[in-house]
Amino acid sequence: MKKLATVLGVVGSLSLVACDSHAGAKNGDTVIIDFAGFDGGVQFDGGTAQNYPLTLGSGQFVPGFEEQLIGANVGETRDVNIRFPDNYVPSLAGHQVVFKVTVKEIKSK
Repeated sequence: MKKLATVLGVVGSLSLVACDSHAGAKNGDTVIIDFAGFDGGVQFDGGTAQNYPLTLGSGQFVPGFEEQLIGANVGETRDVNIRFPDNYVPSLAGHQVVFKVTVKEIKSK
């Protein structure tokens, strides 16, 4: 039993090291992303871009967007779920939307 625990401890340590080396995007990094926004499953106008440079933590996007890209890796696609503020564009104000975001590149700070 002790031997098994020791092996699991070593394997766990190796896994943590491997994960840390691929920690993905972090605050201050610039991610180059493609994204498309969907409201109720329908893509909405003005919510799409390709090769967009976004510095995480800059506050460029609606609150909650950038934070959901922390830890993302190159080639990864994530669903970013946000609620637009009530004082946003009238057609989207207060709506819960999903952005399909693909990270194409990460430029470290």
